[in-house]
Amino acid sequence: MIIELIDEAVTGGARRDKACAQIGLSSRAVARWGESTADGRRGPATSPSHKLSVKERELVLATANRPEYRNLSPRQIVPLLADSGEHIASESTFYRVLREAGQLAHRQHARPARLHRPKEHVARGPNEVWSWDITYLRGPIRGSFFYLYLIMDIWSRKIVGMSLRHEESAMHARDFIEQAIAREGVDRGKLVLHADNGGPMRGSTLLATLQRLGVVPSFSRPSVSDDNPFSEALFRTLKYRPGYPRKPFQSFVEALQWVEGFVVWYNDEHLHSGIRYVTPSSRHARRDSTILARRHKVYTTAKRRTPRRWTGSTRDWSPVEAVYLNPIKQEVRVSPISSPLR
Repeated sequence: MIIELIDEAVTGGARRDKACAQIGLSSRAVARWGESTADGRRGPATSPSHKLSVKERELVLATANRPEYRNLSPRQIVPLLADSGEHIASESTFYRVLREAGQLAHRQHARPARLHRPKEHVARGPNEVWSWDITYLRGPIRGSFFYLYLIMDIWSRKIVGMSLRHEESAMHARDFIEQAIAREGVDRGKLVLHADNGGPMRGSTLLATLQRLGVVPSFSRPSVSDDNPFSEALFRTLKYRPGYPRKPFQSFVEALQWVEGFVVWYNDEHLHSGIRYVTPSSRHARRDSTILARRHKVYTTAKRRTPRRWTGSTRDWSPVEAVYLNPIKQEVRVSPISSPLR
């Protein structure tokens, strides 16, 4: 279309280089576009001397479709042929010939597993969506670990449950989650509990307990850590803290004391960037609106005092209304603002 417009301008009396410059192109580039687009490469003049003949390709296909081989992959066919003293082609050649013949489709009756993205969950208040996982803390003996269970409320980012154990099990997970739910006073049918696909998370003991408590389970796809981002981010914060020991913990008590101190710091002192730099405990108790309104007032007063130092509006101190877990669309969402901060 661009070339047609330029040709039209030239026909009307304009110079080609001037017409090209008007739309930001060079006349040489437009000239190249107007040339033939056919592939001028000649390709190889001769075929490889070791190329399979038509009869050899037919033999590969016939062998792969023999009754004793038709349900096997080339990785199994080639060794079986070698056991019988026969070599027709390599595994890669079998795969290539079968692919070109359209015979690499799934042959079993069962369909391949399809991993669907987890359902989107939205939290608009505390104790609506929790995320939990288990991580390892190195013990005093090489190869030994302590197992740290952590539950986070994704809306407030507060750690609502912590347990350190010598082993990883579904029984510990059941007791740990049941205690956290009782401690928080979660209403029946109001909580979604998200986790990955580990054994303790999928155990029938835990699932039966969640059903009894009216908790909706949610799971990540296997080997997809991005499906459980809140717990992964929490563990990264834990293990990259300046105070996290570089050497293994010397005892279970030492590890427990460090984790307890981390939980206190994270909940009551840590200003979390995802919730407008308030502490998780403050947001969990719904005190964040008051704190953010006070900050907004400070900024507004400062702008009124020295307006020339502000090129635009003040910093956004409005509360984060909704938090999404595994959103369907990855675009930035604009939450409705209920507080009169602006």
